[in-house]
Amino acid sequence: MAEIQRPGALYQQVAAAIREAILSGEFQAGAPLPSEAQLIERYKVSRPTVRNAVAALRAEGLIEVHHGKGSFVRSSGLPVLTIDRRVTRTGAGRFTTAGGQSWELTDGPSVYRTQTTAITGPSLELGEMEELFGCDRVLLDQATGTRVSHRLLIPLATAEQVPGLADSPDAEPEAIYAMLTKAGHKLWWQETVRARMPLPDERSSLHIPDATPVLHTTRTTHGLDDQPLILEELRIGADRAQLGYRITADKATAARTATA
Repeated sequence: MAEIQRPGALYQQVAAAIREAILSGEFQAGAPLPSEAQLIERYKVSRPTVRNAVAALRAEGLIEVHHGKGSFVRSSGLPVLTIDRRVTRTGAGRFTTAGGQSWELTDGPSVYRTQTTAITGPSLELGEMEELFGCDRVLLDQATGTRVSHRLLIPLATAEQVPGLADSPDAEPEAIYAMLTKAGHKLWWQETVRARMPLPDERSSLHIPDATPVLHTTRTTHGLDDQPLILEELRIGADRAQLGYRITADKATAARTATA
């Protein structure tokens, strides 16, 4: 290969070229990376430049080092699982959310009392320190070994207004949707997604490798008068999964004309 000529620091140029080779499948997941000598010859650069490039790719999570064996491609950069985030309802009124995926419960459900924070409060239109039921689960996709953490937060006001909910805050989300509907709510959902670095307990429970971000989704279920009813959080390693959504067009809201 000819000497690379791109903008930016030389080690970043080499890192970009190696990254392209990984994403294109030339350097396959699980296979050893070419040796330092081979990379020096391939890209016509110095040993320190190659080492800095490999270190940058390690920080991205694309390469891992096995001591005594060398550097290996850890991931092709493509997730092994697409999680369907749709909520559907059958003609019999039964809600489903799995999108055909089968999740096995590995930890939980763990129910506890907690309070809103500066992060969770606004999604529920509540201030800080408002009382909540919390329920945590860790789920496993057997086909891919992917683990996800699911947290459900139920304001006490919601639990008290919905028959049966206060006695079963550990019910599956689909069952809770049914309870809310039976109580007279017409449900709709709002979801946000962000990427961040995992906390130590998340790295441990979800088996997230070093230098790998977590996808953190927040789903709020709304009911009558657009009132937020419950909050769900899903966390998963970004190297393992991507999220899929079905998008439909909402009906346009008629413009209101002011009258004197």
